[in-house]
Amino acid sequence: MGFEFEVIGDIKGKARPRVNTYTCKAYTPTNTKDYELLVKQYFKIKYPRFVPLENRLAVKIIATFKVPKTTTKKDREQIEKGLISPTKKPDIDNIVKIILDALNQMAFKDDTQITKLEVEKVYGEEEKVYVAIEEY
Repeated sequence: MGFEFEVIGDIKGKARPRVNTYTCKAYTPTNTKDYELLVKQYFKIKYPRFVPLENRLAVKIIATFKVPKTTTKKDREQIEKGLISPTKKPDIDNIVKIILDALNQMAFKDDTQITKLEVEKVYGEEEKVYVAIEEY
């Protein structure tokens, strides 16, 4: 039993909390909140009657980025062969954090259940994040 879905669109990473200097209170940046909501919506659309998983979990996340228009012919050939991977922002750990935080209490009861994690940044036709969660 598990879940598998894609989040289409620009990939965002988890941003650090900010502090309002007037009230001295910490808050989550709007971009982070919006992307977490987007991840939740894609999940709910694919699995409207979901039941959170309760056992140990293996998670696979593949972040697909568009090939830059300024890429040379030589580099495009290497990208197609899988020899070049994206090294641009957001950082891979921030991608993982925003996806897992969005799915906490939805796809699984708590992210402490995750004991295996596979993450990759690749080039492709459209920007998207593929997420697969399985009990094992």
